[in-house]
Amino acid sequence: MQTSENPLNNHLLDPETGSIKNLKGFDSQHPPDPKLIDTCVHCGFCLSTCPSYRVIGKEMDSPRGRIYLMDAINEGEIALNTATVEHFDSCLGCLACVTTCPSGVQYDKLISATRPQVERNYPRSLGDRLYRKLIFSFFPYPHRLRWMLVPLFLYQLLGVQKFVRATKILKYISPRLAAMESILPKITLKSFRDDLPTVIPAQGEKRYRVGVILGCVQRLFFSPINEATVRVLTANGCEVVIPKSQGCCAALPHHQGQEEQAKALARQMIDAFAETGVDAVIINAAGCGHTLKEYGHLLQDDPEYREKAQAFAANVKDVQEFLATVGLTTKLSPLSEKPLTLVYQDACHLLHGQKISVQPRQLLRQIPGVQLREPIDAALCCGSAGVYNMLQPDVADELGQQKVQNLLNTGANLIASANPGCTLQISKHLKLQEKKISVMHPMELLDLAIRGIQLSVTSDQ
Repeated sequence: MQTSENPLNNHLLDPETGSIKNLKGFDSQHPPDPKLIDTCVHCGFCLSTCPSYRVIGKEMDSPRGRIYLMDAINEGEIALNTATVEHFDSCLGCLACVTTCPSGVQYDKLISATRPQVERNYPRSLGDRLYRKLIFSFFPYPHRLRWMLVPLFLYQLLGVQKFVRATKILKYISPRLAAMESILPKITLKSFRDDLPTVIPAQGEKRYRVGVILGCVQRLFFSPINEATVRVLTANGCEVVIPKSQGCCAALPHHQGQEEQAKALARQMIDAFAETGVDAVIINAAGCGHTLKEYGHLLQDDPEYREKAQAFAANVKDVQEFLATVGLTTKLSPLSEKPLTLVYQDACHLLHGQKISVQPRQLLRQIPGVQLREPIDAALCCGSAGVYNMLQPDVADELGQQKVQNLLNTGANLIASANPGCTLQISKHLKLQEKKISVMHPMELLDLAIRGIQLSVTSDQ
C-alpha cells in the first residue's frame, strides 16, 4: 500500500497497517466547543459580511469554512498544520458574522478558543516567530514602547522616513515591517509626557467617580484623545481616577492567542483598579473595551481572579456608552460657523463586539450644527483589526482602501473614529489617496464643543 497525503488535512496512511497516523491537532485545554460548532447550519449568511472572504474569495477563509476546519480538527480528521492555520490567521476577528448569523452562532467564542490552540500547537516559522515577538514584546507595554519613541522621533525629524517611504526600500526587505512603518503616526514631544494626575476633580456637582484606562498606543500616540476624554467626563460631573499602575488591557495579545501574556496583563489591570471605589471603569478605545468586557471569560480558570474578573468586566463602560446613559449636563457650542458634516466610522469591536452603535451618533448629534452621514458597508472592517494590518498587510490594504472610499463617498468634511487602530488605518489610506480630511475621536469633538473652540475644517473632496 502506498502512502497518501492530502495537502489540506495531512492524512498520512501507515504503509504497513493502512491506518491513519496520529495527527497534530487541538489539545484538551478549551478547544473550540463542539456544541457551539454544531449551531452552524452552513447557511452562508456570513459570507457577504466577512471581510477576509470578500477579499480572498475562498470558502475556508470565511466563518463557515473555519468552523468546518475546527470541527474536522476536533474530530481528528485533519491536522493543525500550515494549510489550516493560514485560514485561521486570515480571520480579522471583526465579529461581523456574529451580528449577521440568523442561527446565533457564537463565532467569537470559537475563534478566541482556536487562536491559543494555534499558538500552543503549531510551530510557526522563525521569521514569523521573531516578528510576532517584536510586536508582543513592545506594543502591550507602554513604558517599553516609550523608549522606542526616541529613535522613531529622530527617524522622522531627520527625514529618514521620507526617504524610506519614497524609495519603498523597506517593502523589499520585509513587507510586514513596511506595513508596520506605514501606520506610524507623527511623533511629537507630547508623546514623551505622561501629564494626567491620579485624581481629577469633577467640575461643579460631582455625579460619579469613574476610572479611566489610558491604553498603550492611545497613551503614547493619541494622548490628546485621553486628555479630551478626561475633560469631557469632568465637565459632566465625573471625578476621574487614573491609577498609575495600570498597564495594557491585553487586547493585542488576546486577539492573537497569546493567552498567558493576556492573562497576566488582565490581572495587573484588575489589581490597578481594585481599591479605587469607582462607579465605572471607562475606556475610549473600541478594541480595548471589548477585551476588558471579556475578562470573566479570559480568567475563567483562575480561582483567585475569576470572580474579580467578572466584577471588573461588569463595571467596564465605553465612554460613549457611559455618557449616552448618564446624559450630558454641560452646554455644547457649534464646531464651525457653517453646518459640519460628519461621517462616523463604526469600529468593529464597538459595533459587533459590544453592540454599541446608536450611542456615539446620539452624542454627536447633540453638537449644534452637526450633520451625520452614513457610509455604505458601514459594518465592514477597515482592515486594522488590532495588529492584523501588520500581520496580513495585503488583505488589510484592500479593506482599508475600500473603507476610505466609502467614507469619502459620503461627502463628509470630517471622519469620527473611536478606535486608535481604525484611525491609523484610515489615516494611512487617506494619505495614499491624497485626501486631506481630518479623523478625530468623538471625545475630541465633544471636548471642543464644550470649550467653545471651533474647527478649521478643510476637505479636498
